[in-house]
Formats: sequence, C-alpha cells, structure tokens
Amino acid sequence: MSLFIRIVFAIAACALMAVAAVLLVYAPYVVLRDSLAGTAVLHESLLGVVGYLIVAIALFDVAKYFFEEEVPAGRERRSAGDARRGLTKFISTIIIAIFLEALVLIFETARDDVTEVKYAALLVLAGCVTLVSLGLFQRLSASVEQTVGPEPDTKDEEKQSPKDAGRLAS
Repeated sequence: MSLFIRIVFAIAACALMAVAAVLLVYAPYVVLRDSLAGTAVLHESLLGVVGYLIVAIALFDVAKYFFEEEVPAGRERRSAGDARRGLTKFISTIIIAIFLEALVLIFETARDDVTEVKYAALLVLAGCVTLVSLGLFQRLSASVEQTVGPEPDTKDEEKQSPKDAGRLAS
C-alpha cells in the first residue's frame, strides 16, 4: 500500500509541475498577444501575468514538497521535528502565495472598483490567520518536542564513520 501511495503522490506532483509549466509559458504569451493586438492595456496584462506566475510558483513548490516528503521510500519513520519542518515549508509556500495574490488583487481592485477591495482585504486576513496558525503550531509542537524529547534515530548511528566509532569506543 505504501508503494501505491508513493506512486499516487509522484503522479500528482508531475501533474502539478505540468500545469505550472503550462502557466509559465502561457503568462508571457498573454502579454505578447495583448500587446501586439492592442486589445488590452499593458499594465492590466502584466497584473494578470503576475497572478499566473504566482500560481505557477506555488504549484511547483507544492510538487517539490510532494517529491521531498511523500514520494521517497523509507520516510515513514521520520521524527516529529522532520514532519514539523516539512509541514512548515509547505504552509509557508501557501502563505506566500496568498499574500502575493492578495497584493495583486489589491492593485487590480483599487484601479477598477475601490468598493471591491474588501475581498482583497479578506484574502490578506486569511493569510494573516494562516501565518498566526503556523506560528502557534510551531510553538506548540516545539514545546511538545522539548517535553517528550527527541525520538531515537537509528540512521545517525549507522552514518558514523569508522574514525568516529573508534573515538567513541575509547
């Protein structure tokens, strides 16, 4: 079952990278198409492109997280600290994407219809709540790790060089 789950995560990560690659190609195409056709003002196209690029980078980072944390074999016995660091990297990527998208949305709505800025403000609020939640998670999980103590790691013992083993024996 573990192999099946790793394969599903690998396929999902490849699909996310493919979508991100399409967005990375499509974004400059939109700017060129709109500027050559003269149908849209260039700064409107550029803000749309920034949105596409933000989503593409977030998708690449999520796919990278899948490849680093979920696909490799032998990751089932990772410590709580490793899991916390992996989850922190993943959520940090999402938070950055939320804030960047909120910034683009603020610029777009402030130019078009100022009354719609409330939606961008709600997106900023969602990013702030997510950031505070991540900080709370970090604080609580770090305090639990200090109370319980680190898990024994047999890999560290296997990685010792013969020179280190001789030093430890004497």
